Amino acid sequence: MKELTDILLVDDEPNNRDALSLLLTGAGYHVDAVGTGEEAIRQLNQTPYAIVVTDLFLPGVSGIDILKKVKSDAPYTNVILITGNASAETAVEAMKEGAFDYITKPVDFEKLKILVAKAMEKSRLVAENLYLRQQLRGRYSFDNIIGHSPAMQKVFSRLEKIVHTDSTILILGESGTGKELVARAIHYNGNRRNKPFIDIHCGAIPAELLESELFGHVRGAFTGAVADKPGKFELANGGTIFLDEIGTMPMHLQMKLLRVLQEQEIERVG
Repeated sequence: MKELTDILLVDDEPNNRDALSLLLTGAGYHVDAVGTGEEAIRQLNQTPYAIVVTDLFLPGVSGIDILKKVKSDAPYTNVILITGNASAETAVEAMKEGAFDYITKPVDFEKLKILVAKAMEKSRLVAENLYLRQQLRGRYSFDNIIGHSPAMQKVFSRLEKIVHTDSTILILGESGTGKELVARAIHYNGNRRNKPFIDIHCGAIPAELLESELFGHVRGAFTGAVADKPGKFELANGGTIFLDEIGTMPMHLQMKLLRVLQEQEIERVG
């Protein structure tokens, strides 16, 4: 994975643009400087950037337009806005649109360097996270599930049909036949791939602890419950929970699980 370190600087005032470009370059960054929002959009279409530093008010395409373009096309890119004191309130509103931060004119370069360093670190972490998610999707793609028999071809056909549905799925098979691999393939190829995948082996957890593990508990629910604790269902909210060896679950927990499946609600122990 190539680490992004480039900065796009957008300012319609040549003196400000040249000074900031020189200072950022001197701080060790590679800087592309442009004078209009239109030029910035063209650059963004051609080159990925870790950070965009832009004046809020530009003739034509504004800093807000650039911000929206970045947030739509490059979630790993952070935007720092430069604004006049009188427009600080507008800059705060822009942050609600996804700006990393803003700095007022005249620009305090030491403060800008700190903001750029923080934004660069965040961009690196977000890009790394996206890269790892892509690696997971590749690892659990359907192509990595080996099988040429008619039975496996039937499994592949069903996977393609259900991968984008919002359904509870029952996976049957002998121990060691790849049930968890199939579950992960469904998760990482479906609409929930950017949310958690949580697996739990129902047979490996003592029955008296399994309920709290699945549904969570409130403080004081039992000895040792010193604080509220979310269960696996809450932690997997929006993603996928894979319950392995569900047949080993005690009957009263199966009844509670049935309510979760029917009502889409959970109730913590206590």
